[in-house]
Amino acid sequence: MSTIRPLVAAPLALVTAVALAGCATGSTDDAGATESETETVTFSWDRNIAGEDEDPQYEETVVEVPTDPENIVVFDMASLDTIGALGGEVSGAPLESVPDYLQGYLADDAFNAGTLFEADLIEIEAQQPDLIVIGGRSSALYEDLSEIAPTVDLSISGSFLDTLERNATFLGEVLDAEDEAATALADLEAGIEEAQAVTADAGTGLGVMISGGSLSALSPAGDDATGRNARGGLIYDVFGVTPVVDDIESATHGEPISFEFLLELDPDYLWVTDRDAAIGTEDAQAAAAVLDNGIVEQTTAYQEDQIVYLDPTAWYVVFGGLDTTQIMIDDVMQIAE
Repeated sequence: MSTIRPLVAAPLALVTAVALAGCATGSTDDAGATESETETVTFSWDRNIAGEDEDPQYEETVVEVPTDPENIVVFDMASLDTIGALGGEVSGAPLESVPDYLQGYLADDAFNAGTLFEADLIEIEAQQPDLIVIGGRSSALYEDLSEIAPTVDLSISGSFLDTLERNATFLGEVLDAEDEAATALADLEAGIEEAQAVTADAGTGLGVMISGGSLSALSPAGDDATGRNARGGLIYDVFGVTPVVDDIESATHGEPISFEFLLELDPDYLWVTDRDAAIGTEDAQAAAAVLDNGIVEQTTAYQEDQIVYLDPTAWYVVFGGLDTTQIMIDDVMQIAE
């Protein structure tokens, strides 16, 4: 049995210091400010300026963001989560993509800013936002949106926990909610440590994503904890689940796995994300129905009632916000009940 140590080896407060000193920084610039001047927070990140089919080419991008913005447009659901959790309100977003549990963080008259991939530039400009937040799927919108208002990209950069800390701290400064951000992060740190203590004694596990009736084995993110890799590796990298094999990606060749292969691996726990449920695929077969067969019934996870169905929206769509991270902690803690 292989053993993968959890990556949370240092207090999150220390991670914050490193993250803010590196690719992103947050500081209030109020030196010499007069009553008519707006205080700002500086945010910087390495932005890929290469074309779609070109090798990545990164350039440091620095943006001055006004504090206490009254009109915020958000394309990144994790950021919408954190802004709302810190007491802020979002004026515009891709409304059809906002999960039910985050609807309360939208203004009553919130406008539809487009989709996660395409912004309604005319409507956004008409609304005159003070701040635009993008990330992940919407990162490609930066050039167009930055011509309308200060725009920051809060995509995962580095590890999931580094980014969670960086973004919550930055948004806390922007919203004048530094104490609230620090308290929320401390609570999540404690919750993650508690979940890690539970998974440490749970034997082996395998993260599985189910879509279109097919199974894909998820791998630890390793050194590339960005975007899709971060999503797949969360159960191992953040919550300390021990992978059933040392190198899942090599064992599966990066391809969908069969039920027979699942039986061959035979992890103690299956951690299941239903992608179709996350993205609202019509007439899709539920993950539980896909796993309801004679082969899966022979596995340890099935026989010991150790198939854990994770909240699909939290783990696949929103991952990275304050409320969502608590949902993820609660999902993992199901095995302690």
